[in-house]
Amino acid sequence: MLDLLAAALLAGLPTHLALAAVGDAVEPLDPDVAEALRSVAARVRLGATPEEAWRGLPATGRLAPVASMLARGTEAGGSVQSALGHAARRMRSEADAAAAARAERAAVLVAGPLGLCFLPAFICLGVLPVVAGLADGMLPGVLP
Repeated sequence: MLDLLAAALLAGLPTHLALAAVGDAVEPLDPDVAEALRSVAARVRLGATPEEAWRGLPATGRLAPVASMLARGTEAGGSVQSALGHAARRMRSEADAAAAARAERAAVLVAGPLGLCFLPAFICLGVLPVVAGLADGMLPGVLP
């Protein structure tokens, strides 16, 4: 989403049109983010300052990390493309780390039941014959 927004701004779209276009593009994947982007675009189009437009977003949403940056960059008239690229890279690395953590957790959760399935076989085929052999040698005549 941030890469799309950076591309739209690089193409020369005004901020509110870029936000609306990106909102339309991400609608199938993330309707909440799309609605937030279109809401901010509508507020800016109606005359709200960028800071006022972004202020209405929930502080815990996925756009919270970039909302203040976009508000400052839009109001100051500066370019936010490099900041958007940096934020996009950071969000991708966080998503990759979260995916790796979920994969590792799944591997641990799979190993438990697998171990419980193989433990009886290991005891019957590996430990009991050794114990029986030792017991036969130590206690002659007890085992047939």
